[in-house]
This record gives sequence, C-alpha cells and structure tokens, in this order.
Amino acid sequence: MTRSLSTAVAAAYDVVVVGAGIVGACCALELVSMGLSVCVLDRGGVASGTTGAGEGNILVSDKSPGPELDLALLSRALWFELLDVLPDAVELEAKGGVIVTGTDAGLASLAALSAGQRAAGIEAYDVDAAGLRELEPHLAESLLGGVHYPQDMQVQPMLAAAHLLRHARDRGAALRLRTEVLGAVTAAGVVAGVATDQGPIACRWVVNAAGTWGGEVSTRLRAPVPVLPRRGFILVTEPLGEVVRHKVYGADYVDNVASSAEGLETSPVVESTRSGTVLVGASRERVGFDRTVSFDVLARLAQQARALFPVLGAARVQRTYRGFRPYCPDHLPVIGLDPRVDGVVHACGHEGAGIGLAPATGRLVAQAITGAVPSMPLEAFSPARFEEAA
Repeated sequence: MTRSLSTAVAAAYDVVVVGAGIVGACCALELVSMGLSVCVLDRGGVASGTTGAGEGNILVSDKSPGPELDLALLSRALWFELLDVLPDAVELEAKGGVIVTGTDAGLASLAALSAGQRAAGIEAYDVDAAGLRELEPHLAESLLGGVHYPQDMQVQPMLAAAHLLRHARDRGAALRLRTEVLGAVTAAGVVAGVATDQGPIACRWVVNAAGTWGGEVSTRLRAPVPVLPRRGFILVTEPLGEVVRHKVYGADYVDNVASSAEGLETSPVVESTRSGTVLVGASRERVGFDRTVSFDVLARLAQQARALFPVLGAARVQRTYRGFRPYCPDHLPVIGLDPRVDGVVHACGHEGAGIGLAPATGRLVAQAITGAVPSMPLEAFSPARFEEAA
C-alpha cells in the first residue's frame, strides 16, 4: 500500500531499515557510523526470521569465482573488523571448511572448483584420503579426498544480530519491534516515510532487509523483486565434544546451492558448535511458507550425516528446527538503490549466505545511500537486473 502526500514531510529519521535480522543489523550499524539517523523495524523480534534459523555460516568454499565470491571476501574481512564491537559470546571462529567426496568424478569436479577459487584468491588445498583423516579423524573410510578451506568461519547468528543491533542503538539507532511495514509514503515521487500498523514514520530512505519476506516488502514498497522462500531443516545432536572439527559437507552441496529446482534436494552438511552439539543439514525445497515438519527429510539428513561420520550413528538428536532461505532466481542477492522508487534500497535475497554476506551488504547499502564510492561493483546485485530480464 503506497500513500502520497501533497507536501513534503520532514524526516524523523534519515533511514528506516525493515528487518531486525543480521543484514538489517549490519545496515543499521554502517548507517549510524556514517552519521545518519536510523530506525530499525521488524514485525517480529530480533533475529526472529531467517537469521534465527541459520547455522551461522561465513563461507567462501561453496562459491565459484564471480561477484558473490568477491562479496564473500569483502564480507569476511569486515567480520574481523566487527570483532572490535562483538563479544566473545557470538562464537565467531575460523574453523575452516572441508568438502569431501567418495568418487573419482567428485574428485575431478572438486579439483576444477578449487583451481578456479585459488585463481580468485581463495585458500584451497586439495587433500587425499589420508589428508582427510588428519583433518577429521572420524570421517568415513570410504571417502577418497576433498578440499580444505581454512578461511571458512562460523558465528552464532542470533547473538551476532542482537549485539550488532545493541551497538547500533548505543550509537543512536532506534529499534521498533512488532511493527509491520504496510507501504511507502511518497511526496512528489520521493520516499518521505513508511506506513506501518503502528502509524506512519517519516524518513528519506527505506532499506528492504526483510530476508525471506523481502519479496513481500518490496511489493508493498512498489519496487518488487523476486525473492521467494526455500525451506530447510536442521538437526541438533546432544553435546558430543570435538567429534567434528570443521564444517564438513559433501561435494553435491555445492551443486544444490546453485540449483533452481523446486523439489526436495538434500546433501550432507555436518559441523560442531562451541557447546559441543553437532548441526546436521542441509535440505532445500520450494514449498512456500509451509512450516510443516517433514520426518522423511529429517531421516534422510540423519542417514547422510551417518554416511560421512559413522560415529554419529550412536548420537541422540535433541531438537530440530527449520527456516526459509530468501531465494532469487539467479542466486545473487539484491543490493542497492531501486530505480523505480526514489528512496527505496534493497538488501535481501541472499539465500543461505546471508549471515556471511551481511557486513559487506551493510557497507554497500550505506555507501549507496550516502553517495560514497562503493567498495566493489554493484551491477551484478542491482534490482534493475530483473526489469531488464523481463
């Protein structure tokens, strides 16, 4: 719903950020750091959407050379800058990642992937079966080799989002939860505020950082981008100690990340947390916002995890959870100024990489709003690409 005003409205805030997840938190912190007044809105609570259902991955290993990998490298560097404001409780650690395979064809595919990544500046080390066992002693004996990525990291996403928002508030940002955005308020074709279920809020810019709901929010702002939900499940085991040292996943995970299939796809992804629990994924399927628990999918994930780590066969699952990845048809996020509505800025559609890509997204959004020179080219992420394709 878009409303027009006959006269300009003085902005109560320079920027309204829609979404109190990790991307919205990074946008807010970057914007207040540049001296802008910011209000963060969310119809739920802090990290109550996609961020709260994530594993906390900060990965370079699953990305081929190109704009998303460039974005991931920028973001990884910015995560280290955020250590100045994040407490140790967010569990940010460079544990590294390992992709594994049990077939000769898989080895050839991984060798080609890692060669391209090394040419793009990634640390990637091909390892044989003996090398896998040195990295992960509990891996299945049938695995032939893989690639080790020391730059892969993990963070506790809910705590990271909460602490980033707290730091943004300490610098002057406002936070209004359980407030739903209904549309943009415009004056002479320029954003002058947002309409919400709690009343209008004046602003000059509105940032769509609504994660999986970024498509719906963009439609309400009359600047639609094709962000759709892609459901995924996670199993959490009882605490097992250092059974798994890295983020370990099968080679088919990379293919699934790049797939546009609507049906169910699963691939083994296994990693430990600092508390000793083991997270087991990953599944992908486009079923809308259906939150039904699929025990068939959970059973398949457990079976695939046991195939990688036989020791997990004796572990008990203490809980499961599910969430929705914000999927875009070309698997790239939407970042930057919308050419259709002056004042609408997008920061959504990161699919399963939003945690890792959030700091770079926040930096680029703040640069776009202030007119600063961007840290990297934005053309590949532009919302205008969908209009051009149409």
